[in-house]
Amino acid sequence: MESEQRSKSERLFDKAERPHSLRVLVVEDHPDTLRALELFIKALGHHPTLARNMQEALLVGSAENEEFDLLLSDLRLPDGDGWELLLQLRKCGCCPKRAIAMSGWSGTEDFMRSKTAGFEAHLIKPFTPKVLQSALLQKDGDDSNRYS
Repeated sequence: MESEQRSKSERLFDKAERPHSLRVLVVEDHPDTLRALELFIKALGHHPTLARNMQEALLVGSAENEEFDLLLSDLRLPDGDGWELLLQLRKCGCCPKRAIAMSGWSGTEDFMRSKTAGFEAHLIKPFTPKVLQSALLQKDGDDSNRYS
């Protein structure tokens, strides 16, 4: 009986130590990259919803039954860009609490535009799974490595 109680306590402790599971809207037009992001985000215990372009992201993001904790968006999309997507999600009142940009664009102007648009981080592609995991786990107010 004591071992049963211990295992229940250990399981509760494990749950308390795990990060909160996030509902993530992932926007990426490259199929292989989108699939890799989906698998990695699931492996971390989060729940990704996928969109291949701005139009799909706006449809999914504004659906009545969908509410996302995080937008993870490529900046260069076939029908717009991630900066405009975040603005449009805000305008329709369905903006996730957090937003992370992904891009091969790494100029100072690109970082500033991401920050001004409301992205909390701008990840430069290609990035490692560890970089993505760190960005997903960032807390508000922790500005380390957000725009680099």
